[in-house]
Amino acid sequence: MKALIFGANGQDGYYLLQACRERGIEPVGIDQTGAMLHGDVADAAFVSARIHEHSPAYIVHLAALSTTRHDALFANHSAISTGTLNILEAVYQQKLPARVLLCGSGVQFQNNGSPISEQTPFAASSPYAVARIHSAYAARYYRSLGVRAYVAYLFHHESPRRPAGHVSQRVVAAARRIRDGSTEVLEIGDLSVAKEWTFAGDVVQAMLTLLGQENVFEAVIGSGETHTIQEWVETCFALAGLEWKRHVHEKQGFVPEYPMLCSQPAVIRSLGWQPRVGFRDLAMLMMQS
Repeated sequence: MKALIFGANGQDGYYLLQACRERGIEPVGIDQTGAMLHGDVADAAFVSARIHEHSPAYIVHLAALSTTRHDALFANHSAISTGTLNILEAVYQQKLPARVLLCGSGVQFQNNGSPISEQTPFAASSPYAVARIHSAYAARYYRSLGVRAYVAYLFHHESPRRPAGHVSQRVVAAARRIRDGSTEVLEIGDLSVAKEWTFAGDVVQAMLTLLGQENVFEAVIGSGETHTIQEWVETCFALAGLEWKRHVHEKQGFVPEYPMLCSQPAVIRSLGWQPRVGFRDLAMLMMQS
C-alpha cells in the first residue's frame, strides 16, 4: 500500500512520511526541492504519470507557500489550485479508488474571534485564502463524481522542522543565542496575537485519521487551545533561564493579520484523535532540538 505525498519536503511532509511508515504504508514523497522524487504538482502530465505509475491508496496534497502575501498570488494559485485540479482529475480519469487528502487552512474562514468549525463560512481575505477556498470547492465537486476527496483544515502548528523565518523559530533561536551570550534584542510584531500551537506530528496523525473515514470528508484540525505570542516568548525564554522582558521588544505600529485564530475541533475529536504534545512540551521540544 502506497501514499503519494505532494509537497513532502516541508514540516508536515517530514512527519507524514514518518507516520505512514509507522502504519505500514509506503510513502512516496514528491517535491521541487530536497532528496526525494522531484516534480511540480502544477504539471498535469507529471502528476498523472506519477499517479498511474504508483497507483497509490492515498494521495496527500501539501504543496503551498506558507504566506498570505499578495506577491505570492500566482505561486500559491499554481501549487494549491492547479495542483488540486491536477490530482483530482488524474484520479477521476484513471478511475483510481485512491483517497485524496487536500490541505485547507484556518485562514480561509471568516474570523470574528470565535472558534472556527467546518460550518464557518469561507472568506476570501487573501490570495492564499482564495486558493484554499478553490481547492475545497474542487474537492466537493469531484466528490460528486465519485472521487473520495477529503479536506483537512489545518490551524497553526509547529515543530523543530519549522523554517527559521517563522516567529516560533525566531523566538527559539534568539533565546538560545542570548542564553549562550548574545546581547541582541529580539523584535516581535504583536505579542498579544493568540493562536494554536499544536505539534505537527500530532496534526499529521489527525490527517490520517480523517483519511480513514468512510462518511466524514472535511474536518478542522487543531487543538482548540490558544496561547499568545507573548506566552510563547515567556515559555521559551524561561526554559533558557532568561527574563524575556530584558531581551524582547514589541514593534510599534505593527498590524497583525488577526488578533486570534482558533479552531473548534469537535468533529476530528469525535473520530478518536486528540493532540498528545501540549504547549510547554512543544516549547521544550523545539528548544532542545
